[in-house]
Amino acid sequence: MRKNRGVLPLALLVLSGSLVLAGCDDKANQSAGGPPPAPAVGVVTLEAQALTITTDLPGRTSAYRIAEVRPQVGGIILKRNYTEGSYVEAGTSLYQIDPAIFQATLNSAQAELAKAKANAEIARLTVERYKPLLGTNYISKQDFDTATSQYAQAVAAVKAAQAAVTSATINLNYTKVTSPISGRSGKSTVTEGALVSQGQQVALTTVQQIDPIYVDVTQSSEDYLKLKNEIEDGAIEQEKGKPVVHLLLNNGKTYAEKGHLEFSDVTVDESTGSITMRAIVPNPKGELLPGMFVRAKLENGIRQNAILIPQQAVIRTPRGDATTMVVNKDNVVEVRSIKVSQAVGNQWLVNDGIQAGDRVIVSGLQKVKPKMTVTAQEEDLNATTSTQQTEPAKNPQ
Repeated sequence: MRKNRGVLPLALLVLSGSLVLAGCDDKANQSAGGPPPAPAVGVVTLEAQALTITTDLPGRTSAYRIAEVRPQVGGIILKRNYTEGSYVEAGTSLYQIDPAIFQATLNSAQAELAKAKANAEIARLTVERYKPLLGTNYISKQDFDTATSQYAQAVAAVKAAQAAVTSATINLNYTKVTSPISGRSGKSTVTEGALVSQGQQVALTTVQQIDPIYVDVTQSSEDYLKLKNEIEDGAIEQEKGKPVVHLLLNNGKTYAEKGHLEFSDVTVDESTGSITMRAIVPNPKGELLPGMFVRAKLENGIRQNAILIPQQAVIRTPRGDATTMVVNKDNVVEVRSIKVSQAVGNQWLVNDGIQAGDRVIVSGLQKVKPKMTVTAQEEDLNATTSTQQTEPAKNPQ
C-alpha cells in the first residue's frame, strides 16, 4: 500500500508536466505561423513599340477593264473564232459576219472612184487647153470659168468617192468582230447562223482584263474620320507612297501578291453611311476572279510607342467596359479602367488607361482582389512584336 501511494503522486506530476509542455508548443506554433503568405500571380511588364496599324475591311473584286463586244455592222454570223473562257489579245477576231454584201459595196465604191478620177482628168485637160486661148477670140471668159468650175466639181467628186471607198472598207473590216482589249473572254450569246444588228443591245460576249484587278472595299464614315484625325494629330505616321493592301481569301489563305490603295470616293453612301475605296492588286496567275469576296487589310501607317496588353489581362465589367489589374511598385493590386481599340493577334491595342512599365496580371486573377498584396512573377507570353498587323476590335471601348 505504501508503494502504491508513492507511485500515484509521481504519475500525476509527470502528466501535468506533459500538459504544460504541450500548451507551450501550441503557443509557439501559433506565434510562428503569422498571417497567410501573399498569393503568387503572373504578370507581364508592358513595353512601348512601333506598330503598323491596319484596317480589316470587306471587299469584292472587279475587272480592271470590261469590254462588251457588239457588232458594228449587221449580218449573219458565219463563224465564232474563239474558245469561250480563253485569253484573247486585243485585235483577235472573235466572230466573222457574212462579208458578201460589204465586199460588193466596196467594189461599187472603188468603181465610182475610178469614174470620178477619169472625169476629173478630162476636166483638168480642158482647163489646160483653155488657158492659152483665153486672151484670143477663140473662147470667151465665161467658157473658161465654166471649165474651171467643172474641174473643181470633178475634184470634189473624187474626194467623195474616196470617202465612200474608205467607208466601205471600214464596214467590210467590221465584219470581223475583234476584241478591243486583251483579257479573259466570256460566254458567247450567239451561235453560227444568228442574225445580228449594228450596235444591238445584247453583247455578243464580254472580255475582261483581270491583271491587275480592282478590289472595292467599304469603310464606315465614322472610322474614316477617326483614322484621318489620328493621322492629322500625328498619332499615326503614314509612310511615303500609297497605302499597301493585303488580301485574305475565302479559303482562309493570304493572297501572295500585295496591292495598293488607288483612291477613296468623295461621297458617303446615304443608305449605309460608308465610303467606297478602290485598291489595285496584281493578278498574274488569274487566281482572283471578278465578283469574289475577300477581306482587305489596309496598312494605314505606323503608331510609335504603341502599348499592347494580353487579352487574358483584360476584364469586362457588366456594362462592357474594359479593365485590368495592375501590380504597383509596392506589390499591391490596383484596378485600372482602360480603352482598347484594336486586336493585334492575342493582344489589345490600348488607347488610354495604362502605360509602358506597368505590370498587368495575366494569371492568378481568381486569387486576388484590389488592394491585396501579391507576389508578382514575370511571365513571357512571346506575344508582343512590332510586325504584327491589327484587326478591328469586336468590342472597342
